Amino acid sequence: MEKPVSESYAKRLTRVSAHIHDHLDEELTIDVLAGIACLSPYHWHRIYHGYFGETVAVTIKRLRLQRAAADLAHTDTPIPQIAARARYDSQASFTRAFSAAFGLPPAKYREAGGHTVFKDLAPRDVQVMYDIAIVQVPAMNLLAVDHRGSYMSIGKSFDLLFTTLASRNLIRPSLRMIGIYLDDPTSVPESELRSQAGVIIPDPVVADAPLLTTAIRGGDHAVLRYKGPYGDMRAAYDWLFGQWLPTSGREAADAPVFEEYLNSPRDTLPTELRTDIYLPLE
Repeated sequence: MEKPVSESYAKRLTRVSAHIHDHLDEELTIDVLAGIACLSPYHWHRIYHGYFGETVAVTIKRLRLQRAAADLAHTDTPIPQIAARARYDSQASFTRAFSAAFGLPPAKYREAGGHTVFKDLAPRDVQVMYDIAIVQVPAMNLLAVDHRGSYMSIGKSFDLLFTTLASRNLIRPSLRMIGIYLDDPTSVPESELRSQAGVIIPDPVVADAPLLTTAIRGGDHAVLRYKGPYGDMRAAYDWLFGQWLPTSGREAADAPVFEEYLNSPRDTLPTELRTDIYLPLE
């Protein structure tokens, strides 16, 4: 049986999205991506924009700046080198673009951004940096796709998830976006990290590849309300596990952490992104 045209387009979009995420260090021209999509540049651009709500150029710029923010937060790589990796021909142009996206120039971001606020503060002072709530979470069913590799690149799997849902007419209003993180990134090599990009569904369904069904256990969870760039989130995890949990009087349950994304990087400034981090408790 011939497959629906929409599914064909979804596969093409998924293929190109994966290529963009995996080849940010390379030249990603409209012509190159159109070739991967097997569409003319004119049609490819319109289809991509219609599916994702942003142009190809905006996607590439956003992902490169997001990676640059993580490099500034977590490495000592010189800023000119980070700028070159983000494909800017000068540090000045990189600084302008980064400042527009993150509200601080790169040097200030590295020196005084959210990721450094923990270095010189006592735990009592750090306590006010995050809002923690203990909530009872009901058991939830999810449709998801598997992701392997860096947690920072899970956006590629969310693109696969949503293009597949769209091709199967499964997009619904107010879908809740969930990332489930199955491994500890401090003890598992980045290339072997396992996670899942999912959306909550009311009832279990039979899922065909690449979709799978999974579930979140119910029970008590500590919820950390995080606001800011995804690249800075590691500091929030360090605080949650290293300072809050040992003094909370609670024990972590034998179940994975998950995140709920309350807005989208496609239409939200990095500094305004909101994420709830759920830690299951005994």
